Amino acid sequence: MLTIELNNHSINCHIEYGKRKKISITMDLPYMVTIKAPNGTSEDMIRQLVEQHGDVILKKSALMQRALDGPQAKEYEDEGKGKFLLFGKEHALHDLIPVEGLTEEELRANLKKFYFAECKRMIGERIGRYQQELKVKPKSVEIVDSPTKWGSCSWDKKLTFNYRLAMAPLEVMDYVIIHELCHIHHMNHDRSFWRRIGSIMPDYKAKEDYLMRNGRAMTL
Repeated sequence: MLTIELNNHSINCHIEYGKRKKISITMDLPYMVTIKAPNGTSEDMIRQLVEQHGDVILKKSALMQRALDGPQAKEYEDEGKGKFLLFGKEHALHDLIPVEGLTEEELRANLKKFYFAECKRMIGERIGRYQQELKVKPKSVEIVDSPTKWGSCSWDKKLTFNYRLAMAPLEVMDYVIIHELCHIHHMNHDRSFWRRIGSIMPDYKAKEDYLMRNGRAMTL
């Protein structure tokens, strides 16, 4: 493990050497990267590359940290006037669920049920297209409440999706669907995994950035 200081932040670098022609950098966690380098690459060269990409690493680390911090709770305003996201668009609470005579606790519980139902419905409508395109079939699909993950794929092909995806634009939901379906054949985030995603959704990085930037606003 190599530690490099960038603007008062320690960047932990896990280095993997192998038979390859180029050096690549992959973000794993905030301020933690994996560097794949050709055999014989010097530590000075790796340090120079990390420093060269320092601004990007620090920016992405900050965004990832915000996402990992979890959602930021909303305050419910009187008479259902709070704004809540549904498929990327803002709505008044009373446009989504009945609000008359309900306490904040009841409103929150009912809204959560609404999002679970909408997420299940929309993913059910959209996942079939990508299953056919990727030629994969999950064993099961479940909607869950997770503070940190938008989706997951288990070793036995069971997919889960965060109910808060119902708050994201549909193309962002599609990205998470594609991401998890690709894990059925590629359990690791290796080069072939990202190539497969890119073959279906070339601008997938923009969708990742959206979730990093807006994840905390997608909450109840």
